[in-house]
Amino acid sequence: MEENRIPTNLRTLLILEVIGRSDSAMTPTEINNQIGLPKQTVHRLVATLEKEGFLIKEADGKRYRPARRLRLLGAGLLHASRFHITRHQVLQDIATQVKEAVNFVVPEETGMHYLDRIDTNWPFRIQLPVGTNVPYHCTASGKTFMASLSKSARTKFVAGLQLEKRTEKTHITPETLLADLAICAKRGYALDNEEFMEGMLAIAVPVTDRFGRYVAALAFHGPSQRLSIDILEADKGILLNGAEKLKASLFT
Repeated sequence: MEENRIPTNLRTLLILEVIGRSDSAMTPTEINNQIGLPKQTVHRLVATLEKEGFLIKEADGKRYRPARRLRLLGAGLLHASRFHITRHQVLQDIATQVKEAVNFVVPEETGMHYLDRIDTNWPFRIQLPVGTNVPYHCTASGKTFMASLSKSARTKFVAGLQLEKRTEKTHITPETLLADLAICAKRGYALDNEEFMEGMLAIAVPVTDRFGRYVAALAFHGPSQRLSIDILEADKGILLNGAEKLKASLFT
């Protein structure tokens, strides 16, 4: 692209689009390789986006990645009426089949955030309402996110976590958690075998966009009195099918 062909008010959006498509943090030069603006223009716009909370600089001081404000913007777009209705219908269909609480969960700085949910009709149920934030290291949804990262990025991410012991089954060392994540990445789904909460089991699969990039987790959970690992794994196809429906309806 040539600068005089790019409207001024579009340049910032193009930078955000390039950052949003990337699987890793980028330098202004790498961003500009896909846009073609003067070097000083890109540096100025990136600095403004950082100042306003849309981008955050990596520890190396050179590369940028999406910050909370940009992630909230993306989550807000996913929550827009048509997308929200479509997503909610998919969750409702899954809930009808598995007869447990079904959740659409997205990663945030403080953990995995419950963006949408269909509750179960059972009188005995586990309350994790929309808006709940849960840890990465001991939840099925959190493990799907970490498993989606490259091996090196996964190792760095786990190294930065506080592996708080929530139950006797919680992973409290990087080694055991990374071993579990390797299994999750290979099989395409994650399990929570009473790691977050005693008496609660869960399974989650990743929801990806048309480029195969992680967007969210699609999960269901319930008490161990009704569920077992065998039951969860027997129903994983229902979640996988739901994830494909979400990918087709939201990102194509």
